[in-house]
Amino acid sequence: MKSKLAHPPFDPELAALLPALEGYVPVNMTPERLEHFRALKMPTIEELIGDLPVQCVDYTIPGYQGVDIVVSVISRKDHHEPGPGIYNIHGGGMVMCNRFAAVHPLVDWAMKHDAVGVTVEYRLAPEHPHPIPVEDCYAGLEWMAKHAEELRFDPDRLVIFGGSGGGGLAAGSTLLARDRKGPKLAGQLLQCPMIDDRNETVSSYQYQGTGVWDRTSNLTAWTAVLGERRGSDNVSPYAAPARATDLSGLPPTFIDVGAAEVFRDEAVAYANSIWVAGGNCELHVWGGAFHGFYDIAPQSALAQACIAAREAWLARLLAR
Repeated sequence: MKSKLAHPPFDPELAALLPALEGYVPVNMTPERLEHFRALKMPTIEELIGDLPVQCVDYTIPGYQGVDIVVSVISRKDHHEPGPGIYNIHGGGMVMCNRFAAVHPLVDWAMKHDAVGVTVEYRLAPEHPHPIPVEDCYAGLEWMAKHAEELRFDPDRLVIFGGSGGGGLAAGSTLLARDRKGPKLAGQLLQCPMIDDRNETVSSYQYQGTGVWDRTSNLTAWTAVLGERRGSDNVSPYAAPARATDLSGLPPTFIDVGAAEVFRDEAVAYANSIWVAGGNCELHVWGGAFHGFYDIAPQSALAQACIAAREAWLARLLAR
């Protein structure tokens, strides 16, 4: 396959934003540039909450192999009745960002659904390669499920949520929950998930040096997570869920992805594999959308349609 292929164009409204994003989004991210992107300032949880009647409480819990990690519980200050629980895994290619990155949906869902959200500070690669990130995430999921009564949410309405690298970790944690007979999930919500270390799809070659997350950044991140195993036959489906050969027994799934990004083809293939296994999956592919467009340009027409579709799926799921 050619090293770079012609690609579907970006939506004009989104394309107009790309010049201003240069240096702030991980394009052509080599290992030497990782610290630059790690150092970029993100909104604090206080800024995300603002003056809403929402609280955030931190807990230190045992992560993989008993090492302490932190989770934050986000809920309405007047929350009393058990509502849904939503477990959030942040994005950042498994190599950057923290538990409050793009966590604003948890604040919104606390207000809209009286949901209790938990977001996990999993350890990042390359300092902490596989299996540490996904095992930390699974440990947080187990902790949340075991503390449903204390946190005041309905364990039968527990949903896992993640985008980008967090979407891949959410998919991996869901597979672990199924295989270990762990927490029973009511649904998994995966936005532009990063799930295939092999990088051999057409879309993985189409987006090089352009967009928001390109082929070079993807290869850098997967190498940080897997080292020399990246692209080999020795990769666990819990690390790269696209490697899974059996996607039966999964909870209802929502997947969305931009048509103009690296992860397009692997996301579509994952949805198809769930259908082949007899599962329930709703898939949206947003024409002209680059990676993470719903967070970067939430007021754009495409993002508004994407968020509305996500919110409608979640509302239907939680109403069951």
